[in-house]
Amino acid sequence: MLQGIKYYTLILLVTLAFTSCRSAKSVYLFTSFHEPADSGLRFLYSYDAYHWKELNHIFLKPQVGEAKIMRDPSIAQGPDGIYHLVWTTGWKNDKGIGYASSKDLIHWSAEQHIEVMANEPETVNAWAPELFYDDEQKQFIIVWASTIPFRFPKGQEDERNNHRLYYTTTKDFKTFSPSKLFLDPQFSVIDAQILKRAKSDYVLVMKDNTRPNRNILVAFATNPLGPYHNYSKPFTENFSEGPCAIKAGDDWIIYYDSYQAKRYGAVLTRDFKTFKNITDEVDIPKGHKHGTVFKVDRKTLNKLKEAAGASKD
Repeated sequence: MLQGIKYYTLILLVTLAFTSCRSAKSVYLFTSFHEPADSGLRFLYSYDAYHWKELNHIFLKPQVGEAKIMRDPSIAQGPDGIYHLVWTTGWKNDKGIGYASSKDLIHWSAEQHIEVMANEPETVNAWAPELFYDDEQKQFIIVWASTIPFRFPKGQEDERNNHRLYYTTTKDFKTFSPSKLFLDPQFSVIDAQILKRAKSDYVLVMKDNTRPNRNILVAFATNPLGPYHNYSKPFTENFSEGPCAIKAGDDWIIYYDSYQAKRYGAVLTRDFKTFKNITDEVDIPKGHKHGTVFKVDRKTLNKLKEAAGASKD
């Protein structure tokens, strides 16, 4: 009898230890939106970065910009724990981006429309702003794509679809550095994400938006603001966009929207030189569109689930 009690006590302790360990682990969140992009911010979550589930809930409804849409939501967390969100507010005739902040991803500050291209009156758009926290300079970098007709040489694409990347920096989202050209790779480029591998070792993932390419590639730099060089060959099929990368273990997974095939794709890499297509190994809910991935703890996820009316871990 005593041995039985000891046995079940041991099992209970092991179970509690496992549960405690599991609950302490971080999980992955993927910002998301659904077309036609007027409903607002959604989240996917995953425990392994391969299998994703959707929190069927709108966490922030877009209220700024003439079109009042939210596309391409990008979130980065500052050293103070505050989450910062930027997004595309319009397809065209919009020189600004959306911004809001939150302590818990549920309750958000008043939305703002930041006129990042106000200094360029001929600007057509401001697409897919992406946030990166530069922990060396202690500042946020916002990178987006804009078209200024007849500013740069172009290929087959229309003059109003000839994008280059621009940026601004901020430490408090109240004051911003003057917007400047971030990247002119001599081709139309959109959907860029800065990744840090180590000190003075950065990778830029981007979409070559030229015709007929429209696929994903990377370039490298020793500073997050560039200059970027050693451009790779494209490693996705044509008609790919919205790349988003996250480190999972020793690997980097780069997700992308294979929009002609109407599904999300993914490639795996460790060195950003060789890439393996793992699209058939990932499971991403139908309807998910261009976002970014970041990590949170289980407690944060459970609060999001509670807000969404979903069962907690």
